[in-house]
Formats: sequence, structure tokens, C-alpha cells
Amino acid sequence: MSADRREGGRGRAVKVGVLTGCGALVLSACGSMPVSGDIKAVDASQPGDSQVQVYAVAPRDGATPNEVVDGFLESMTSDDSDFRTTRKYLTKEASRRWKPSAQTTVLAKAPNRSDRPARDGDHSTTEVTYTLTGEMVATVDEQNAYQPQVPTDYSRTLHLVREKTADGKEWRIDGVSDGLVLGQSDFKRLYRSVNKFYFAAGRSDARATLVADPVYLRNRTDPATGMDTVTQAVRSLLRGPTDWLRPAVTSRFPKGTDLRKGVASLTPDDRNVLRVPLNKKADGAGQRSCRMMASQVLFTLRDLTPARVEQVELQRSDGSQLCLLDADQAGEYAPDGSSGGPDSQYFVDAKGRVERIPGSTRGSGEPEPVTGPFGNGALKVSAVGVARDEQSAAALSQHNDALYVASIAVDGELPLPAVTSKAADPEDRLTAPSWDGLGDLWVADRDPKNSRLLRVPHGTDKPREVTVPSLNGSRIEGLRLSSDGVRIALLLTQDDHTTLRIGRIERDPLDESDVSVVDLRQAAPQLADVTAMSWSGRSRLVVVGKEQGGVQQVRYVQADGSTPSSGVLPGVNQVLAIAAADDEQLPLMADTYGDGIVKLLPGDNWQTVLKEGSALVYPG
Repeated sequence: MSADRREGGRGRAVKVGVLTGCGALVLSACGSMPVSGDIKAVDASQPGDSQVQVYAVAPRDGATPNEVVDGFLESMTSDDSDFRTTRKYLTKEASRRWKPSAQTTVLAKAPNRSDRPARDGDHSTTEVTYTLTGEMVATVDEQNAYQPQVPTDYSRTLHLVREKTADGKEWRIDGVSDGLVLGQSDFKRLYRSVNKFYFAAGRSDARATLVADPVYLRNRTDPATGMDTVTQAVRSLLRGPTDWLRPAVTSRFPKGTDLRKGVASLTPDDRNVLRVPLNKKADGAGQRSCRMMASQVLFTLRDLTPARVEQVELQRSDGSQLCLLDADQAGEYAPDGSSGGPDSQYFVDAKGRVERIPGSTRGSGEPEPVTGPFGNGALKVSAVGVARDEQSAAALSQHNDALYVASIAVDGELPLPAVTSKAADPEDRLTAPSWDGLGDLWVADRDPKNSRLLRVPHGTDKPREVTVPSLNGSRIEGLRLSSDGVRIALLLTQDDHTTLRIGRIERDPLDESDVSVVDLRQAAPQLADVTAMSWSGRSRLVVVGKEQGGVQQVRYVQADGSTPSSGVLPGVNQVLAIAAADDEQLPLMADTYGDGIVKLLPGDNWQTVLKEGSALVYPG
């Protein structure tokens, strides 16, 4: 039972947890009690415990309107197959119309209901209306795409009538909106974030790169389809990308490809080979296309099974093998550089030179100045961005008025600036630069008289302005490009608040120079101010910010704006900048006021790396 309803004394059942070999089961007191095993009280809404299972209980004979409403809300938090028990709280017509998978509304806490305007035992009343209220924090649509919301008031009504049954007239709900309404803790228990993978659009097979498309799927079994999580993930992958990402990616699966009819469970065998039976739409796929299709499946499933899937076999509609791909072969499409990606760190020393901490040292190596003008003192640098191939870098001048691009692999003279800003105040000039996965360089000019987002193709061509239609008067304070080159994270300031937004990068297929950033969406709505951020892997960012009236915190957020249960990181004092690698196993680095540059390894605490130095970055 959700905590806020139980505390109000309105719940119709007390739930207890039963410890069994497969985890804790949550039962209603109205159901049968176990005859053995330890018993303990549990809260069905406790966050992050996916082993807690809630069983729906049908309404009792003569149930009051209060009990019907509470029972209906409770049963929505269960794993009830096809919501059969949940539907028993509805009239026959309402049950036929109700579509629970249409949308999930996520509230900060389980919904509250208004008190019934008439006494429960008043048989002269033939209908009654309740109001459900709460604070909405997110929605999940029919495509399983998560959309965070700035917390807003939620209000919906439930209408009840007396329906004739075999045992007389019973209270049932005849007016209910489609979809589920869940408290945040129940949502995190029932659903998990899964990255589907598609290929960045407009690129040749030789340059093909997978892009993560995050969705939320049911833990264990989906009540609507009866599919386990692995099968849900494959089915969702086959049905195509979410609407937000669709314009920037493509799938190698032929249109209409689906699982063979009747497939509800996909399980790797004892050699970690997963066989995926497809329908006729995929029968004619060539070997190259099939291998790319299999790589989409492999990367989608790599974190979903207890033992990582090592091979994927796609099967034709008659059961014959279409192709077989192993994890090593799929590495050429790796979306995050985890297969031999760059792992060195770069920073600006006290003399304004760019130095490198060698890779494979996990941030503990001896720093050395880079080769070329950025390392020999020809330019005093305030910030640096290093290309992903680590052959060249872009550096800001000491007062942020000029951006230079030069080799860090061979000696050379300081070139002419690639971009300049004419703003009077250094804080209104250029942002720190960032490189995308295509080798293009990005920077923003914050000049109030000529603010603009710029892209320098290949880091050497003439700068080109990038249109951002939905800025709505906001100013770009910082930017970071994802390794796939499809998304950009922007720090936007408006009305004295800086927020984090994710934009989709769209390129005109007929004119590669025509690039725009569209459909900006919130990535950390719970933070009133964000001061620093960095991409950290496939579809995740690490951010530094404050909640309204709160203190600074470092936390992870997903690119869709959702927050992992273990998202908050150990505290560290006064973080000025943050840096993460495409490979999530590499240390998180932070530039702090007072403690210098510090690092955080998985499962460890922050450790000082350098007492002097600033603007540390990974390539990208």
C-alpha cells in the first residue's frame, strides 16, 4: 500500500512481505496467508526494490466507494496479468474501454483522493465522484518514452455508480481516464530504464554509429503483453525509435519487422546465445544489414540479462538462421567508445598551458605538457577541448575572446583564431569548446549583441552558425556534444536561473552545412540551477546543481530527464566543472574551489589528483 494513503487510514488492505527463494512477495491481508517463512511488514512503495511484488485483490462483496477507489489505485501498482483484477473495480463498459498502457502518469507520491461526499453506507446514493490529486513529475507515453515535468498540480476524477451484479448492486467505477497513475516510488519499482539502439541517420555503413534511445519497460513481466523484460526490449526496438529521436536515427530492421507470432519470452542459452525469431518482413535481409540489425539487439540487451549476451542469432520466419553476430564483431558500431576509446585527461595548468594525464593511469599518471603551441606557452589558455582522436585540440585564450585549433601531436606555430568574440565582458564571450563524434568542433558566443551557436566542420573549416529555434531568449552558458553526434547538452540561462536542456541535432541531407538544434527538452527539472555537466556514457549525464533552496550536489541524470535510483554521488566541496568519459568505468573528474582537481572511481570516495590546475576534460 502506498505510504500516503496508508497514513490517512483509507487503505483497504495491510500488506506484508514474505521472504521466499525468489524475493519478497507483497500480499494483501484479504488474500491467503503463507503457512511458512519469515513475515515482515513492508511498504509497497519503497523505492528501488524491484524484488517486491504486489498482488492485486478483487473488491469484496458490499465494498464501500472508498474501498473501491483505494483498491483500484492499489491494484494499478501490481503485476496483475492484463490488469484482470484491476478491471473488476470498473463497470463492464468502463473495463472494456479502459486502456492502461496508453500512458503512465508519475506523481511525486501516490495519488490522494478526496473524501466521499456521502456516507459509505448511504444506499440512497446511486453515484459519487472522487477527485484524485497529487504533484505530477513525469509521464511515460505509449512508446514507453519518459518525459519529465516541472512539478505541477495533478487532478483527475473517478466517477462511481451502482452496477447490478449476480449478488446485487455493487459500487464500480464507470468514469476513468486511460493509463496508469503511480507514485514515483511505485514507478521505480515497476519499471526500469532500457537503452534501445539505432544508427545515426545520414551516414555510410563505414561511419555507422549506434545511438541510445532510452525507454522505460516493466520489470519482470508486462501485464498487457505477458512478455518478460528482454522480450519487451526487443519488441520495442523492432517497433522503432521514440518520436523525439526518430528524425535523427534509422533502424536496419525492414519496416514491419516484428517477433514471430506467439513469442513471449527470449532467453539466452547456456552459451549466452540469444535466438530471436522474426516474422517474414526480415526474411530477405542481406548479411551486412542483418549483422547491423543483430548489433542493435546486442547493445540493447547487454545490461538486461544476468550474464551478458555474447551472441545474437536472428532467425527467419521458418526458423532458419538469418545471421549470427558476436559481441566483438558488434564493437565496430560501439556508441560510447568503450572499445578502445580515449581515456586520457587534459587540463590547464597554473601557467595557462594544456597538460595531459596519460591514459591507462585512471587519473594517477604524471602530467606532461602537450606538444605544440598549447603546451609550449605560446598561448595562455583558459579552457580546452580535445578531439576524440587526440590529434588536435581547441583552446580558449586567457580572456575567452578567441578560439584556436592546433595539433597536440606534432609541433607547430600558433594559428590564427578560428572564432573570435567582440563582447566587452569576458563572461559574455566564448564558452568552453566541445567536439562531436564526427570530428566537428562546437562553441557558443555569449555576446549579448550577437549571441550564436557555432560549428567548425572538421575543426578547420569556416565556422557556420547553427540555428536553435526554441531558445526563447535563453543564453547558452555551456555545451557538450554526445559521442554519437546526434545530441547536444546545453546550459541555458534565463531569469537568473541556469537549467540543463538536451537538443537533437538535425542535418539537412541535401546540404551538410545546414545544421540545427531542435526540440530542446529538460534533462534535470528537479534542479533549479545547474552549474556544470558532462556526458557520461551512452545516454547519461553527470550534473552539478542545486534544488530550489538546497545545497550543491553532484548527480547522474538520464538523457530523457529521468533520475536513476542511485543517481546522487558523494558530496564534494564547491565544484566548478565536471568531466566524465564515454567509458563509464573511467573515473569522474571535478575541478573544485580549494581542493584542486579530484577524481571519483566507481564505489570509491573523491581523491585529490592535482592541487593546481583547472578546466579538466576528457576528449570530446
